[in-house]
Amino acid sequence: MTGPSRRERDRAAHLAPLLADWHRRAGRHDLPWQTDRSPYRVWVSEIMLQQTQVSTVMDYYQRFMARFPGVLELADASIDEVLHLWSGLGYYARARNLHRAAQQMRDQHGGDLPRDFAAVLALPGIGRSTAGAILALAFDERFPILDGNVKRVLTRYFCIEGDPRERATEKRLWELAEAATPEQNVATHTQSIMDLGATVCTARRPACLLCPCEALCGARRNGREQELPLRRSRPAGRARISRRVFALVVLDAHGAVLLERRPESGIWGGLWSLPEFDSEPAARRFALSTLPEPRLQPQTLATVHHRFTHFDLELVPLLAECPEPAPRVMEAQRVLWYNYGDTAAATDKIGLPAPIKTLLDTLSRKTLT
Repeated sequence: MTGPSRRERDRAAHLAPLLADWHRRAGRHDLPWQTDRSPYRVWVSEIMLQQTQVSTVMDYYQRFMARFPGVLELADASIDEVLHLWSGLGYYARARNLHRAAQQMRDQHGGDLPRDFAAVLALPGIGRSTAGAILALAFDERFPILDGNVKRVLTRYFCIEGDPRERATEKRLWELAEAATPEQNVATHTQSIMDLGATVCTARRPACLLCPCEALCGARRNGREQELPLRRSRPAGRARISRRVFALVVLDAHGAVLLERRPESGIWGGLWSLPEFDSEPAARRFALSTLPEPRLQPQTLATVHHRFTHFDLELVPLLAECPEPAPRVMEAQRVLWYNYGDTAAATDKIGLPAPIKTLLDTLSRKTLT
């Protein structure tokens, strides 16, 4: 690769002024992290917005900021409380990385977000594009970004062939992103190109008539705005994976529910969930061998269906009761009895997967006993 051609550099030079003018008129200016902007608020918003839409993030962000208004409050909190406020937002490694990064800022950077690119990149959960976005939005530093929205805008504007997920195509897009990033007003440019991709140059049915770049857009000129970016096609006949698991809803004499902390790797990493098993007999064997005098009931709870990015989960809840009071913690911080109905209890501040929280929310005391 020799970098952008002269023609591409000329077209890149037109992009920032077009976006800046459009953003003044039609961009988003009232998002929660745009008010009272600070490096901390920008950083948290960028992590939350990874693989998640603005409309989903907004309420989570406001609750998160109310509890953790600064780096030190976040760093000093327990991971359970952080995951509690993240529950339902998904991709939970982001929350764990956010917590670890806050502790790193506290211990190594005086409680502040560093301004050095390499130092930001070294924080857990931050890649090249996120580091650039944080520094551009927080400090107006000149760094290009290349998130999913920006990839789509640049691929169409420069009419780039090749799947953006392939290394060679991504390398070329980084070069074009660098060429298109202005020397001044970088924060405005960064926000405007992300906004354009999110609201106008969308993956499906782009609103080209509203786009400030329509006249210069290579994909639009060639009638390929629906075709680009190119995507690898899935193999024909490949069925979506479905997984069925059995979950024990175990209650002690006081109605507390038995929960296990999930490993950090895999789905729902680090959250508390119901004990899961591959079969109903395995769940029953666990109950009979582990719980004090368990009473096992026939299945009476509705099956929970949850759709992940790459597979569908069918979770079958099985009810069991322990007539004897059980210890609150059975293993070192891996298993606990959770008084779900007691919202004032300290144990309310834990992270629960959204389907498990919904299941516990919908179980009435009559159903459980």
